[in-house]
Amino acid sequence: MKFIGIDFGWKSQPSGLCCLQWTDNQLELLDLDRKEFIADIFTWIDAHVQPDEAAIIAVDAPTLIPNATGSRLPDKLSHKHFGKYHAGCYPANQNLPFADRTINFGLELESRGFTHAPTIEPQKLGRYQIEVFPHPAIVHLFNLERILKYKKGRISDRHLELLKLHNYILNILPSLDPSLRSLRLCGSFPSQIPTTGAALKAVEDKLDSLICAYVAAHWWYWGEQRNLVLGDRTTGYIVIPQKSGLGTL
Repeated sequence: MKFIGIDFGWKSQPSGLCCLQWTDNQLELLDLDRKEFIADIFTWIDAHVQPDEAAIIAVDAPTLIPNATGSRLPDKLSHKHFGKYHAGCYPANQNLPFADRTINFGLELESRGFTHAPTIEPQKLGRYQIEVFPHPAIVHLFNLERILKYKKGRISDRHLELLKLHNYILNILPSLDPSLRSLRLCGSFPSQIPTTGAALKAVEDKLDSLICAYVAAHWWYWGEQRNLVLGDRTTGYIVIPQKSGLGTL
């Protein structure tokens, strides 16, 4: 079973890409990458997931947008339940500039056999896609009191916040279940966090995609037992890991 994370570029910016594999009852990092064009993203997916191979693709983007205006239900729920962490998501509707791009990306995944999975039977092999959102996932996975603010602000501050994420991934994900181990053995995992803007953004995209892929694995491994689902197939939905010991919302 493979787990693909896509930190999707909602407009025309590059997308971060991650591939994890379930091997010997643990997760292994196979690849971290970044692609600018959608055609190149699908070429990368096709190179990592064969046509008959089981996989979940977790996309950080609204691929289901049923509403013409306003916000989707999962967008509203993200603010209700995660606003205190500064982790509410950007509202999506069909009239916003990015809508066609993100919706069509999900439709192309469906045409390749990746069906939406707002519900899932844990550890059942299949080809699925889900929408995810790294900020609340990071808060819950690493038991934080607020998001890591590595996307905006001074480069020096962003560097420190992204360094925290890098350390959490290295030191905490191996201790969780499912476990992601031996990250440093994969040549594409960044060994350090850059201090210049463009290089910092590239690593940010890759680490976000790794979180997306881990959420896919967590969803497949535990299902609704240890994950939250904001919304459903008709409203759009976001899958978020629960905090350890946290009840359902």
